[in-house]
Amino acid sequence: MCDALGVEAKQELNPAQQEVLAELGAPKEQRPRFDAMLRHELQRALEDGLEPMLPMLDLREGEKPGDSMFVSKYALGQVLGCERKFVVEQAEPFEWKVPIARGTIAHKAIELSVHWRRELDPMTLVDEAMARRGEGIDPLADWLQTISETERAELRGTTNDLVLKFLECFPPLKPAWYPSTETSLRVEIHDRFVLSGRCDLSIGVADGDRAGKVLVDLKTGSTSLHHRDDLRFYALLDAIRIGTPPRRLATYYLDQGRFQVEDVTEDLLFSTVARVVDGVERMLMLSSGQRDAATATGPACRWCPVRHDCDDGKRHLADDEDTTLGAGW
Repeated sequence: MCDALGVEAKQELNPAQQEVLAELGAPKEQRPRFDAMLRHELQRALEDGLEPMLPMLDLREGEKPGDSMFVSKYALGQVLGCERKFVVEQAEPFEWKVPIARGTIAHKAIELSVHWRRELDPMTLVDEAMARRGEGIDPLADWLQTISETERAELRGTTNDLVLKFLECFPPLKPAWYPSTETSLRVEIHDRFVLSGRCDLSIGVADGDRAGKVLVDLKTGSTSLHHRDDLRFYALLDAIRIGTPPRRLATYYLDQGRFQVEDVTEDLLFSTVARVVDGVERMLMLSSGQRDAATATGPACRWCPVRHDCDDGKRHLADDEDTTLGAGW
């Protein structure tokens, strides 16, 4: 039996793995074509939207004149959510922790699994991934070399859980599918704005102007609408990079074994351009003191660093707790 991705499917695939094949695959004739000028139109739309903000770049607090502005999907999501939380977290220095590192290690383990010639044992893959990342000269390698045995055990355990769930839910990734983990994407606008990110998993390739790639973000926990925005940002960068956009975007929730998917269209890409321009403008106005940070409540209030000093956040958490208790009765 030949599966929807064009490779021989094995009968022993479980229902979750079969669903992955059904969601991510599509016959060639069903894959959309895109105009070759689209990448230039998207680039021009970003240039036009961001050009009025060039003078604000050198007004940013803590930045030197001429410094570029780096824009990530995380920063966009934060500033378009609660601006106060965004400002506080921007001021905090980044440090590696187990919850952050486990995603990076899991992606490396998944990458190794593609070309693994032995039995796919999740813990072995995790140990190999930790060893590879620990041999580097980057901050993650430094952190891995100095963590306590307790932190190392916690990292191995939680990462093993992610990798196991991935192997349970996804069919084995065949080299013929062109799988790539932590795919780096980057677009520079006016030599000053750097839009960049890393997609968890990319499967497939474009065939000329016919879309064929699927971008996958792996998540744990509950679903969220902003997860779609993350993938749309990656789709925009990839469309500008190679000219043919991805065919489909898929957020996969490992804890639930289910997808949130949408097909890529020109309208989706241009709406993402508008979202990027809006987010960058907010970041620049906040960092240059031209705008006071607004507060927006939501699920993120539970782990916000200023939740104890935020009246709006405290009211939201109190209301949410009352609702939860009421539902329990």
